[in-house]
Amino acid sequence: MRHHTTTALALAALAALALTACSAGSSGTSPTATSAPRGGSDAVGATPLSSAALSKRLLTERDLGKSYVPMPERTQHNDDVTVIGCPTLDKLGRDAATGQSLDFPNKAKAAFTYSGSSNSEVREELYSNTASKLSDGVGRIFDAMASCPTYQVVSGSTTVDMTTQTIAAPRLGEERWSQLLTYSVGGQRSVVKQTAIRTGDVLVVVSGSPGLVDAHQGKALEKAQAR
Repeated sequence: MRHHTTTALALAALAALALTACSAGSSGTSPTATSAPRGGSDAVGATPLSSAALSKRLLTERDLGKSYVPMPERTQHNDDVTVIGCPTLDKLGRDAATGQSLDFPNKAKAAFTYSGSSNSEVREELYSNTASKLSDGVGRIFDAMASCPTYQVVSGSTTVDMTTQTIAAPRLGEERWSQLLTYSVGGQRSVVKQTAIRTGDVLVVVSGSPGLVDAHQGKALEKAQAR
């Protein structure tokens, strides 16, 4: 199995769990295991940005440089996602299967490879909602993943061995979270960095090759803040 397939599957599994976490209720939250305290305050009269408005704030190849190539959106599969060895994440996975609505319907995303290399991906996702909902939603995701340093994600007939490590987040935005995710599938191993930064009513999530995330997370936040 090639590395880009490993990374794609792992990110798809992560996305399924993450989106479900955003739709979970607010009870039973454990203390956050991230690099910034949770608790965004909502601006009076603030209106979340539409998906169309968010799409205009995504990084483009012009922002990144000529060595970056846009990646087409991958076809989503309907395989059930099951988590083994992490009850907190397993609960979120089962919730996903019930088809609950998401709290973050306003979103936009983009993905690129560096110099056409399948091993050098960087992905950006933008979400908009009230500050408190963004803070609580993304905090749940990172809390749940940090609660289990190792576990497995089963998607269809594929089993992904996962290792999660909470790391220091960049001092950007009002709140921020960061982690390293190691995926192992069929003897192949990939390391992905994921950083989430909240600024007001916008959440910026940058994931992919650690070096590319470090290089572009500030630029992504700056463009997301443009008014």
